[in-house]
Amino acid sequence: MTLSINQLHQNAIKALNQGDIQQAHQYLVSIVQTEPQHADAYFLLAMINVQVGQVKKAIALIEKALEFDNNTEYLAQLAKCYALDGQLEQAKATATQVNLAAVNSALTADTLGVAMSHIGLHEQAMSFYKKALEITQTNPQFYYNYGVCAKFLGDFAQAEQAFEKAIQINPTHHQAHFALSDLIKATNDSNHLERLNSVFSNISHPDAQLHIGHALAKEYQDLKQYDQAFEALNMGKKAKLKQARFDNDASTKLFAHIKTLSEEHKQISQIGHNSNEPIFVLGMPRSGTTLVERILSSHSDVMSAGELQDFGICTKRLAQTKTPHVLDNTTLDAAYQLDFGQLGQAYLDATRVVTGNSAHFIDKLPFNFFYVDLIRKALPNAKIVCLLRNPLDTCIGNYRQLFTINNPYYRYSLSLMDTAKFYARFYHLMQHWQALHGSHFKLLQYESLVNNPEHHIRDLLNFCDLPWQSQCIDFHLNTTPVSTASKVQVREPLNSKSIGRWRNFESHLEEVINYLTSQDIPISE
Repeated sequence: MTLSINQLHQNAIKALNQGDIQQAHQYLVSIVQTEPQHADAYFLLAMINVQVGQVKKAIALIEKALEFDNNTEYLAQLAKCYALDGQLEQAKATATQVNLAAVNSALTADTLGVAMSHIGLHEQAMSFYKKALEITQTNPQFYYNYGVCAKFLGDFAQAEQAFEKAIQINPTHHQAHFALSDLIKATNDSNHLERLNSVFSNISHPDAQLHIGHALAKEYQDLKQYDQAFEALNMGKKAKLKQARFDNDASTKLFAHIKTLSEEHKQISQIGHNSNEPIFVLGMPRSGTTLVERILSSHSDVMSAGELQDFGICTKRLAQTKTPHVLDNTTLDAAYQLDFGQLGQAYLDATRVVTGNSAHFIDKLPFNFFYVDLIRKALPNAKIVCLLRNPLDTCIGNYRQLFTINNPYYRYSLSLMDTAKFYARFYHLMQHWQALHGSHFKLLQYESLVNNPEHHIRDLLNFCDLPWQSQCIDFHLNTTPVSTASKVQVREPLNSKSIGRWRNFESHLEEVINYLTSQDIPISE
């Protein structure tokens, strides 16, 4: 018996809801073969492609769906996909063409909020998150997304309420549990340890265990129970580490190849784009990059564009390599054959949706440290500031940090020793960049900045060709949104509380100390 289009459509939706992507795909392909203008079939095919990581294909399918039905839900998902793909201009144009008053679906409103959050439009995103919660109060993820946005905007009380509401609806909502622990300082009289331990015993997914393990570690650390904190981290990371081990051999080869290419192409005389707008603040995560971003963006001539992926994405796009990763040896080889002026222009064009017409903007993606030589070639007048922090504080800080789940860049942080090995490669590459690029590449020691802030802030502004402004010292009064792990910390005046925190975990660091010492990396007291 031949199924009707309507039956195929309903069967596809049912299969999707049951997680049977392959069966859903078969139904949807049958629909579009029979009825080539069936908008929802193209849209649902796009949603399948999002699930399997084929974002570009998903974009093409949603655009096809919109040819036949100008559906608000389609527009919302298209904006989100554009944002995920780094097409910020298209994401903004798509999201902002939707009239909030016309949105009558909670999922559509939430999706638009997510899209706007991805491109840094947090205030606009908040309106859509609120609309989602006006329509329905039973979805924990909507409360979680609202809470994250409130946290970015510094409204910590609203964030706390939203996370608690998500947990009330779904007691094992691991993201909300972690976000709440990360937001609030635990005390002996007020903590979530009993609840978190109970949740951990009732979950099995590696991602959920990772979140709850980090939440437990954060609260144990607040209570100065450092051995318990370290054990919670090990416990929480254990299943994820088995699932996704960091490839140290591939990482070693990548770092070595970057050094080799920069040496081979030292004499390139081709001139890149002459813009002096970008200020790149980079370094290992948890090394003080957000602090420097806040200091510089307190200056009237500087705005923060956040952690932009654009330089790597533009390099990959122009290199036209078919490899699956944005950053790999094949792409780097091709990158050195590019027109560097074109690369610089492509980067500036890609960032314009966020940066507007500001005199200077900060790109604070930590892992831009891989691209320093290419940045210098494509944007020779850009400023590059690299943070260095005590290696033990950096390593334990990365191990303690819950980074973006399933992002291969951060996979080293699932193992303390993998983190130490990654830090060693980073450290030696930064020494190489300083030797190669001299005064065009500024290494800034986090501890020195904290201990003598005015001197180093004056020096930092001078390096960036910015006149002195006293508000740069009062960066904690800066009210612009913060979307990194330091979102609470950087709203406090400059202090040395985080210096030497590694000593709280010293009994667990013997192997790390021995390794770093063997790599000729100074471990300051």
